[in-house]
Amino acid sequence: MSKTLVLYFSVYGTAKNVAEEIARRTDADILEIEPAVPYDSDRSHYNDLAKLAKKEHDEDQRPAIKNVIPVEKYDTIYLGYPMWWYTFPMIIYTLFDQYDFSGKTLIPFNTHMGSGDGGTYKTVKRLAPNATVLEGLPVEMTQAERGDAERINKWLKAIKQV
Repeated sequence: MSKTLVLYFSVYGTAKNVAEEIARRTDADILEIEPAVPYDSDRSHYNDLAKLAKKEHDEDQRPAIKNVIPVEKYDTIYLGYPMWWYTFPMIIYTLFDQYDFSGKTLIPFNTHMGSGDGGTYKTVKRLAPNATVLEGLPVEMTQAERGDAERINKWLKAIKQV
């Protein structure tokens, strides 16, 4: 029997909401990517987070991951993240630098404020060339805050995961 993991990075909880719904629907394990230096999750400090995210992006930084991600235990891995500056957070690059997804099935999903996936699903394919990457799901942030269970279930059926 194959094992499935929903792996996500979330600062404000929107990607977490989607991750939890996917895990419920697929009976998958769930794990958060924890940064070694936590990001400020207070939304009233959004501008500071945006500046930090831009600095990380512009300097091609690789923020450290605090926890160990046991990718070797899983055949299928959903990978979720918010969009920062029209791409995924730099900690996702750290993930691909540190872990080998060869032979895995990767299924990306993201939350956004109007940018869709921003081309990140193609980037996932490029960063994990020996993985099978299925069609991803971009979820607008306000929908993600509500859970968007119906849309998530429809997507999971479309990609034959439920």
